Amino acid sequence: MLYRAPKTVWLALIGLAIVLSGCTQAPRVESVSGHTMGTTYHVSWVDGPDHHDPLLLQGEIDLRLGQVNRSMSTWKRSSEVSRFNRMSRVGGMEISAEFATVLLEAKRLTEMTGGALDVTVGPLVNLWGFGPDGRIEHAPDEAEIARIKGVVGDDKLSVKGRWLFKSESELEVDLSAIAKGYGVDVVAEVLESRGIHNYLVEVGGELRVKGLKPGDQPWRIAIEQPDPMGRDVFNVIEPGNKAVATSGDYRNFFEEDGEQFSHIIDPATGRPVNHHVVSATVITDTCMTADGLATAMMVMGVDKGLALAKENALAVMLIERSEGQFKVHYSPAFEQYLESKETQS
Repeated sequence: MLYRAPKTVWLALIGLAIVLSGCTQAPRVESVSGHTMGTTYHVSWVDGPDHHDPLLLQGEIDLRLGQVNRSMSTWKRSSEVSRFNRMSRVGGMEISAEFATVLLEAKRLTEMTGGALDVTVGPLVNLWGFGPDGRIEHAPDEAEIARIKGVVGDDKLSVKGRWLFKSESELEVDLSAIAKGYGVDVVAEVLESRGIHNYLVEVGGELRVKGLKPGDQPWRIAIEQPDPMGRDVFNVIEPGNKAVATSGDYRNFFEEDGEQFSHIIDPATGRPVNHHVVSATVITDTCMTADGLATAMMVMGVDKGLALAKENALAVMLIERSEGQFKVHYSPAFEQYLESKETQS
């Protein structure tokens, strides 16, 4: 039984430490970083004459991220989502407007992706050893997979205003596929409210950028090659005023008898995905949406994923492993963000 270290999607933040020489009023890049949602965050912004104290701004950022975590973390027993999951009866619970916003977007993406994104899939993720209960020694048997499949499903979850309902007593919600992206959006809102309009926000590899760096230079993002043993740059993109999220199966998996099991679970089968897509990157207006879609693309695979991307004009990059090599696929909408503006396949 061989276990790999948990996935950490890495997007290199290029050129964040630039400080222009010259007059004291010249724009410069300020940065703060910290811990949230079981991972780290990094925020950089262009500061000018209207100086923003990094410590004060970080305090506000930490406050907002803490609110999101206390609402949506399945690892916190007192969170809204944990209290809903412990509700061992059919019925509803009043939730915050913030929680409802994320759930409504998750359900919209579930419908768009034909169920590839499903925030009720948590019990299956846990069954396969990637949830709060920790690692497993052996892959679960088919009977147990079938039993757990019977108590999951987005159709058993409904949101009505500020109320969340379950029609199956064992139903649980896991927002790990979308909450980090929402956290990025929340930090961007903090910056905007302080009059900061040139920034980069990153939480656990998901990010959002706006404006330009000093010297009218765009924010450039390096996407990691999907290799569990290294962190080489695979490609560089210029997202403009957009959000970017990447999902991959190359860091969080286990092996048994020569078979590799990914933490990406297909809700339709109740099992880890078994195609050759190892990484999916999505660029959209909000990081919450990009985060959810990146997970869905990992479930759908190349053909279904690209078809959905073309149908909805989504900017998607999929990397698959083929005969020991990486093959990259771009949707038409993604090509405009490539630094070189050249496609590889």
